[in-house]
Amino acid sequence: MISSTIDGKVIEQLRTLVEGAKHIVITCHVSPDGDAVGSTLGLCRVLRNMGKDAHVVMPDRMPRALDFVDVQHEVVPYSKYKLRGRFLVREADLIFCLDFNVLRRIDELGAIIEESRAPRVLIDHHLEPDDCFDVKISQEHASSTCELVYRVLMQLGWTQAIDSQAASCLYVGITTDTSNLTYSSNDPELYEIVAQLLRYGIAKEQLYNLAMNTYSADSLRLQGYALDQKMQLYPDKHAALIVLTLDELEHYGYKKGDTEGLVNKPLAIPGIAFSTFIREDKDKIKVSCRSQGDLDVNVICKRYFGGGGHKNAAGGDSHGTVDETLDTYFKILETL
Repeated sequence: MISSTIDGKVIEQLRTLVEGAKHIVITCHVSPDGDAVGSTLGLCRVLRNMGKDAHVVMPDRMPRALDFVDVQHEVVPYSKYKLRGRFLVREADLIFCLDFNVLRRIDELGAIIEESRAPRVLIDHHLEPDDCFDVKISQEHASSTCELVYRVLMQLGWTQAIDSQAASCLYVGITTDTSNLTYSSNDPELYEIVAQLLRYGIAKEQLYNLAMNTYSADSLRLQGYALDQKMQLYPDKHAALIVLTLDELEHYGYKKGDTEGLVNKPLAIPGIAFSTFIREDKDKIKVSCRSQGDLDVNVICKRYFGGGGHKNAAGGDSHGTVDETLDTYFKILETL
C-alpha cells in the first residue's frame, strides 16, 4: 500500500489550480538528466490526457543520451527557441517547476518565469527550496522527482490519466536517479510505485538499457580517456579528480550527456569517498561532486560553486578559468 505523504491541504490547493488552468507550462533545471526529463514529459503526457494544453519548456536541449524518450520531440528548448518559449510562459496560467529548487537553476528562463503572474508549483527532492513558489511539494528523502510526481497523481486520484508513455517517462527518471535502484532506494514503497508503473506495460528492460547502458562510440572513447589519462587520486584525502578541457571535449566530438555518470566511477576505487568532475564549457566551468558516507557535497557546491543538490550528489558552476577552479578545488581538499 502506497501511503499519502503529501499534506492534504496542499493537494487540494494543487487540484484547484490544475482544474482551473487552461495553458500549463512545465520546466526543469539546465542540463536536464533522466529525472528532469522523465518528470516533465511524464507529467505533460498526463495533463494532456486530461485535456489540458500543456507544454514542456526546458532551459536548454536534452542530452542525446535521452533521445530515446519517445515524446522528447515535444520539448521546447529555450536556448534555441526563445520566442516560442517566452510566448508559452506568458500565455500560461499555471507553471510546474520540476526537479530544481531555485529559479537560478533554470538560467535565462528563470527571469521569464519570474515575470509571469501564473502560480508556480514546485515538485522537487532537493535540499532548501526557495520561497518563490505558490505550491511547494518538496521531499528531500524521495528517490526522485518522478517518484513524487507519481505520489502527487495518486493522491489527486488522477492515475487513470497515466498511460504507457507517461509511465515509461516516470520509470526512466526513477531508474536514472537511483542508478537502477542501487541508492536512494531503501523505501519499500518505491518498489510498489515501480510495480504500479510496470502494470502499464512499459518495456522495462529496453528502457533500462537505453537509459543506463547505451553509449555512443565517442562517449566511450572520451570516458576511457578521462579515466586513463585525466583521473588524479589524492589518497590522503580519499579524493579523486577528473578535469576535461574544451579542447579535449571537442577532440572526442563531445555532445551533451557524453560524460553522464563519469563523476561516479572513481567512487568504485576502495578508499575514495569524494569524487569531483570539472568540465570546461564555452561560457563556464561545470563542477560535479559525488561522495560516500558523511561528506556533504551539497554544502561544498553551494558554498564554493553557487550550486547544490543532495548530500552525496551535487553540482555547480565556476565562472573563472580552469586553473582558478582548480585553485578552489584544492582549497576544498585542505578542509577535508
